[in-house]
Order: sequence, then structure tokens, then C-alpha cells
Amino acid sequence: MTQARSYSVVHQTPTVETYRHLRQATGLSQKALEAAERALANSLFSVQVLCNGESVAMGRVIGDGGCFYQVVDVAVLPEHQGRGLGKTVMCEIAGYIEREVPESAYVSLLADGQAYQLYQQFGFSLTAPASVGMGLKKATAKPADDV
Repeated sequence: MTQARSYSVVHQTPTVETYRHLRQATGLSQKALEAAERALANSLFSVQVLCNGESVAMGRVIGDGGCFYQVVDVAVLPEHQGRGLGKTVMCEIAGYIEREVPESAYVSLLADGQAYQLYQQFGFSLTAPASVGMGLKKATAKPADDV
């Protein structure tokens, strides 16, 4: 007999290990240990969904705490997808935005694939062509040639 899944929501920043595991397991880009440590320490809001005590979904809000906010790291482990956990994470994030974000602030996010359809349910809208998201990825340092 299979054990029933019991989900709970916590407003708690994931550990570095959990964060890196959820990102890797859900196909998000991997983050170096030092980068993850720095990032998590600067979260404005974090939410996790636990299944029998283990983190299976997460989301965070980052930003300057006044004018600009970004929703990041929304991730649900594949074996827990299709159960509304992404919506649960976004409901918690939407509650934080409603309670804490000033009216004149701008909240953004980048949606992968069809995920924009989830975010539209929470009031986010596509910004193109008026504005287009852009990114800059720092190049990996190459070892110096021995001379």
C-alpha cells in the first residue's frame, strides 16, 4: 500500500543543498555553492512546499525592497508536478506581493516555456513588444596560458 502524500507550506528560505537540488532536478540552471549561499541570504521572501517533511517545491522574491522585485526560482520536482503545487507557491508569493510591495513598485519575472500561463493567473502579463526581457551571463574565466 502506498503512503498518502501530506503537503505543507512554509515561509522559509531553503537550505543551500535543497535549493541547488530543486534547481538541478527541475531543469533550472545550476548555481555554484558560493552563488547560492549569497543569493539565499538576500531573499526578500521564500516559500517551500514540503511533502512528508521534504522540500518538493519552492519560489522566492528578490529585489531592492522598494521599487523593484523579481519572482525567481519557482520549481516543483517532476514527480510532484500536476498537483497544483506551482499554483500553491504562486499563491504564497502573490500574498507577499499584496501585503508587502508598495503600489508604485514593479514586479517582474522570466517565464520558461509555457509557464507564463501559470503566471498570468496571478496578474502577470507579457510585456513584449513594449519591453523585452534581456539577460547577461558572465563568461566563465579561462585559465591563463603558461608563458
